[in-house]
Formats: sequence, structure tokens, C-alpha cells
Amino acid sequence: MTQEANKLKDEGNKALMASRFDEAVELYTKAIALDPTQAVFFSNRAQAHIKNEAYGLAINDATEAIKLDAGYIKAYYRRAIASTAIIKHHDALEDFKRVVEKAPNDAGAKKKLEECKKIVRRLAFEKAIEVDAGPAVSETLDVEGMKVDNTYDGPELEIEYVEREDPKLKTRRPVIKNMSEDFISQTIERFKQGKRLPRKYLYAIVMHALECFKNEPTMVEVPVEADDEQLTVCGDTHGQFFDLLEIFRKNGLPSNKHMYLFNGDFVDRGSWSTEIAVVLYCYKILYPGRFFLNRGNHETDSMNKVYGFEGECKAKYTSDSVFALFSESFSALPLATLVGSKYLVLHGGLFSNDDVTLDDIRNVDRFAQKQPGQEGLIMEMLWTDPQDEAGRGPSKRGVGIQFGPDVTERFCEKNGLNAVIRSHEVRMGGYSKEHNGKLITVFSAPNYCDSQGNEGAYINIKNDLQLQFNTFSAVPHPDVKPMAYASNLMF
Repeated sequence: MTQEANKLKDEGNKALMASRFDEAVELYTKAIALDPTQAVFFSNRAQAHIKNEAYGLAINDATEAIKLDAGYIKAYYRRAIASTAIIKHHDALEDFKRVVEKAPNDAGAKKKLEECKKIVRRLAFEKAIEVDAGPAVSETLDVEGMKVDNTYDGPELEIEYVEREDPKLKTRRPVIKNMSEDFISQTIERFKQGKRLPRKYLYAIVMHALECFKNEPTMVEVPVEADDEQLTVCGDTHGQFFDLLEIFRKNGLPSNKHMYLFNGDFVDRGSWSTEIAVVLYCYKILYPGRFFLNRGNHETDSMNKVYGFEGECKAKYTSDSVFALFSESFSALPLATLVGSKYLVLHGGLFSNDDVTLDDIRNVDRFAQKQPGQEGLIMEMLWTDPQDEAGRGPSKRGVGIQFGPDVTERFCEKNGLNAVIRSHEVRMGGYSKEHNGKLITVFSAPNYCDSQGNEGAYINIKNDLQLQFNTFSAVPHPDVKPMAYASNLMF
């Protein structure tokens, strides 16, 4: 190891510890250029990639470190963590086994191995029974027969119950009759105080919102026509409830004249995901044709089981049915929104070939694929990322692809679009204009995971269809850390 390379490695370590992950990657890369024989350089860069959520790159670097030093335990460990992050639990399991074999006294590694085994067994069990899953949870919950605990001191919901179309179903479906701004504002205040909704009300809200989503097409089309209308597009909020409230404080509450579109990843990582989901669903019920939600890659079971939403549902509402019902509602979410016929808004990005059109998106049967796999249009709409280079390349995440400015240009020209608006990635300034202005990334979780130091952003669009960018900073929140309910494998 040369002295200069070692110095760069040490500087990279300091940047990593200070959460300056891009700087750390750059410093480790320079060290590797000077001396590509050191496993520690690749392994440390893998850790920086993990922090940047570039899990595919992390796996590549950890693998290179292992090639250089087959006994380098940290490289196996980091590859396992990166594999876990992109739901490749079988790969992670093999690496955790190697870590324990090489460090049999490492209690932390043993704990992660057992946790990984548990997840693999559970996934195998769920796959075995999914062909005989029976009716959806929304069809079996008897909300009508539930009681509201007499200790509840919040606003009341008036719920009507309607007969199911299927006469075999014994339960009646709840429909909320009195959703109001007052109910939502009082519920927000309860959430700020750490209080919950009664499960009866929670179930009714999710089931009513579910029916709203079912009645929408895969690609919702939203005109912005009147002089006094406005649509606000928000990116990932990731359970950062108090930052969501800051958007509403700065930009105004949803209304019939002020539409909102939240572009996926409402949940996971942040520790108030249930609160965000409930508030967004309440607004969907109140303004069904003026408030919109797209699905993100974190509105899926596989991500929720790792990144915290499942654990949060169980911790806060002590029922498996709460997560199961949210999961059902996520699977019904639209995948894209066409704004004013000129902006396609979707969570991830574009596609692995140039033949895809807006009509192809319209025709996607999102209900046929409850949990998107590792390929196909749904996966690409939820997972892909842009790159600076022309053409297409492998994903830095390890899932999906990356697409260049020429891909975006052709897609917009073919479909008569001004630009594609997506989310899915942190931008330090809250948003970015890429691919010659044809691709916009907007991210609405400032100081992401209490560590990135980024701004949040949202975009206002009026009837002139010009994009008005707004940024905001993170606000204080109660002393609960991000990932408080996540799988132990992620730490």
C-alpha cells in the first residue's frame, strides 16, 4: 500500500464517518487508482455505496475485495448487507454464513445470520401458501362489528356499510360519510402527540381509499386548466411525517383548487410511515378526484419487511391485519400520472427498450402482479435510474437498469411530452434537472434518514404548465431515530 493511497483511504474514512458519502466514494476511488491491490479500499468504498443506496455497486466492490483477499470478513459482511437491501436474501444468507464461519465469536454476525435464516424461511412459507391465499384481507375484516375503545378522545367518523358484490362474502364494506378537513387536522394533532387512531377507523380509512385506487386507471390523467388551479408534485417522503407537514405549512393544504400528487415511497425508513399513509389516504377520500398517489418501489411487501413499515404497523397497531390491509392498498395504487398531457410522473424512470408508449402504460394490468418481480414494465417504472452516459447500463442499485439522455429524448418525442418527472433518489438541492431538461427528479424527504443533509423539494404546476420548483429544509421531530422499526439486518 503506497503512502499516498493510504492517506486517501484515511480521508475517505473521515468523510464516511461524517456522512459525506459521495466524497468518500471519490477518495476511495482515487486510492484504488493508485493501488488496486488493496481489498480494504474496495470494501470501504462498498460501505460508502451502501450509504448512498447504490447496492449493486456495493456488491461489485465487496466481490472485488473478496477476490483480492478471500479471508476479508468485512467484505462478506458488506456484500450481505447490500444483498439484503435489494431483497436478495439467499445471497445474503450465504455471505452471513461465511462471516460466522470466519468469525465464530462475532455475536452480531450470528444474530444477523439467524435473522436472515428466519426471513428466508418465512418467504419460502409465504410462497408455498400464496396459491391458496383465499380472499383478500379487505373482504374478511368485519369492521362493522368492531368497537371504538371508550378511551379514544379524538374526532369521530361516520361510517356506512354497503353490501359486497360477491354474495359469498359475509362482511359489509365500510364507506366513510363525513371525512373532513377538521377530522384530518385533529388527527394530525393526535399523531404529533404520539397518539393513534382506533383500529376500526384505521381499517375504514384504508378500505375506503383502496376502493378509490381500484377505480383509477394505471395511468391517471390530470388536466390543469383553470386559472386558479394548481397541482403540487411531491417526491419520496419516507415516513418523515413532520417534514410532510412542513410542505403543507409552506405550500398550502390540499383542496379542490389545490391538487397534490405524491410520487411514491411514502413509507419505510422514517419512523412515522403509518401517520403519513393515514393522512394521505384521508385526503384521497376527501378529494378523490383532486388528490393523487403513485406507487413507489417501497410500496411493496419485500421492501416493507426490511425497511420498517411492517414492523411499524405491528408495533403501533398490534395487529398483522393492519400491514396486510395496507399491502393490499399499495398493490392497487396507480403507477403513473400524466399531467396536462405534457408531463409523465412516475416513481423510478424509463424502460429497457424504446418501444414503450403511454398506451403501453395505460394497458398495464397492475392488479395481476401484486408484488412486482425483478423484470417487466412495473419493475422498471418503480426502480430505474438515470445516467449521464447515452444508452442504457446496469443499475447501480442492482435492480433494473439505468437510462441515458438519448433514451429520455426519444421517449418524450415519441409521446409528445415536455419532460418526465420522477423521484426515487436523493438530490442534495431537493431536485435536479437532467437529460437536457427532459428529466426532472424531485425528492421530498429533507435531511434524509437524519443523515444526508439534503434539502427537500416540491414542484407546483399551474395551467401554463410551467414547473415552479420550491425547496424546504428539515424540521425538528420527536426523538425517534429513522429505521426504528426496520429489520435488524439493516444495522
